[in-house]
Amino acid sequence: MSQMKYYYELSISSSPHVHSPVTTQVIMRDVLIALCPALIGSVYFFGFRALMVTLVSAAACVFFEWAYCKIMKTHCKVYDLSAVVTGVLLAFVCPVTIPYWTIIIGDFFAIVLVKQLFGGLGRNIVNPALAGRAFMFSWPALMSTWVKVGFENSAGILSTADAVTAATPLANMHQGIMCEESIMDLFLGNVGGCLGETSALLLIIGFIYLLYRKVISARIPVTYIGTVAVITFLFPQGNDRIAWMLAQVLSGGLMLGAIFMATDYVTSPLTKLGQIVYGIGCGVLTVMIRYFGSYNEGVSYAILCMNCCVVLLDRIGRSVKFGAPTKEAAKK
Repeated sequence: MSQMKYYYELSISSSPHVHSPVTTQVIMRDVLIALCPALIGSVYFFGFRALMVTLVSAAACVFFEWAYCKIMKTHCKVYDLSAVVTGVLLAFVCPVTIPYWTIIIGDFFAIVLVKQLFGGLGRNIVNPALAGRAFMFSWPALMSTWVKVGFENSAGILSTADAVTAATPLANMHQGIMCEESIMDLFLGNVGGCLGETSALLLIIGFIYLLYRKVISARIPVTYIGTVAVITFLFPQGNDRIAWMLAQVLSGGLMLGAIFMATDYVTSPLTKLGQIVYGIGCGVLTVMIRYFGSYNEGVSYAILCMNCCVVLLDRIGRSVKFGAPTKEAAKK
C-alpha cells in the first residue's frame, strides 16, 4: 500500500494564541474611517487634487507591498489595510501641489525600505509615513509650496501651475510674528498647510471615534499636545500668551501627528509610564525644533526621534501580561 503524504501550510505566530475579533484589518479600517472627516475637509479646502493625491499614494503603497512580497515570494497581506493607512497618512503630510511622481517615490521609501526590509508590519522601528515624508524633503521646494484655501485658488488635478500660493501660519510664527489667521480659522482649517493637517476640528472628530472604538488611548495625544501647550504658554514669542499657545497647538501637524502617528502601535511604547514620557518627549522636541530649528515644523522629526527611543521607554513601568488577572480581579 502506497504511503500517502500530506503537506500543510502552517502560519506560525507568537503567543498568546487567543481568538479575538479585533484584527489588524479591523484596526486599520477604523483608522481609515477616522481619517475620512479630514480627507473630506482637504477636498473642501484644497480641491479635488487632494483626493487624487491621497488615492495615488494609497494605491502606490498597496502596489509596492504586493510587488515586494511577490519578488521575495512571501505571503502578501495587503488585505490588512496597513499599506492603505500608510499611503493616506503620507499624503496627509504633503502639500496638495506635490507632484504625483514625488509622492510615489515617498511611498516606495516608506513601504519597501522602512517597513518591508525590516520584516514587514510590526517590525519597523519608525513610522513609515513620517520616514517617507522626511525622505521626500530631498525636494524641499516641492514639499514647501503651500496654497490658499478655496476652490478658486486650488491646484488642478493634473497641473498645479494656476495654484495661488501663500505662507502657512507656522511660517510666520517661526519668525516670532503672530499669525494673521484667527484662532477660529486655525480650528476649522481655513488656512494653508498640508492637505490633511489643517482642520483641528475634523481631526478631533476622528480622535473621538478612535477612542470610542478603543483603537487608541488618550494618553499619548493628550500628553503630547498638553506638553506643547504648557511650554508655548510659559515661553510665548508674542504679546498674548494664550493666543500664541492656541495658535501653536492648532497650527501645523500637531493634531494629526499626536492622534494618528504618535499612537502607532509598533513605534510607540507599551507601558503606561513609557507612553507618558514618550508624549512629553515628542512635545518638547516639537517646540524646540519650532523655536530654534531652521525648519518651522517639528512634529514629524520629533516623533521619528522618539520612535528610536521606544525600546528604552518600554523599560519604564511594568507591562501587564496579556490575559493575566489584574489586582482588582484577584481580590474578588
